[in-house]
Parts: sequence; C-alpha cells; structure tokens
Amino acid sequence: MDLSLDRPEGYLFVRRVGARSVTLIDRELNDSFLLAPDRAIEHWQVDTAAALDASHVEALLALQPELVILGTGERQVFPAAAFVAGFLRKGVGIEVMDNAAAARTYNLLAGEGRRVVAGFILPPG
Repeated sequence: MDLSLDRPEGYLFVRRVGARSVTLIDRELNDSFLLAPDRAIEHWQVDTAAALDASHVEALLALQPELVILGTGERQVFPAAAFVAGFLRKGVGIEVMDNAAAARTYNLLAGEGRRVVAGFILPPG
C-alpha cells in the first residue's frame, strides 16, 4: 500500500498543538496569535483568558469572521462576559475551548471554506 501526505491547500491550517506552542503548516509559534484562513497575526498581546475584555473584540472582528473560536490554552477557560457580548452584539458567534479542540474545529471549518477566525492563547515564555 502506498501512503502519501495530503496537505490541505488554499488556507492556513494547524498541524500540531503543544502545551506551549502551535504549529501552522511547518512553522512553530510560541506566542498567542490570531488565525484566519488567509493570514496569521502573530504576537497577540493576550496571556490568559482572564486578560480578555471588550477592547480585544475589535482585533478579531477586523478579520471579518462569521464565527470566532477562542483557544484558551491546555484547558477551557471562559473569558469575561463583556468580551463575549462584544461578538454577540455584532451577530458573530463565538465558541471557547482548549487549544487542541480549537485547532481541530478551526481546521474543519476552514477546510469547508467558512470564514472562521481563531485566537490561540499561549503561555508566556
């Protein structure tokens, strides 16, 4: 039996999630970042879900998502209600999960051509 590597094309995808990093295609990122199918915005200034507030909503909405996925590290941690409400007021859905689940969900939706944006929170240095 022949095996071949099937890489998704046409969007950025998550290959691996670790405790302190996320690998996009072949590039390992060690700082929190935002991810859309067509671009990654590195060095997102967020270290914990507790640090998120209404001021962080605009950075995610600027990427014009229909759905936001928030990966909060190794464990699911819900951010402040003001953060979540910022999306709901604009009619944009938001789901909060751990980084591994966020990566799987993002890859699935991006592969379907959906306009999904993910925020991955990674612990500092």
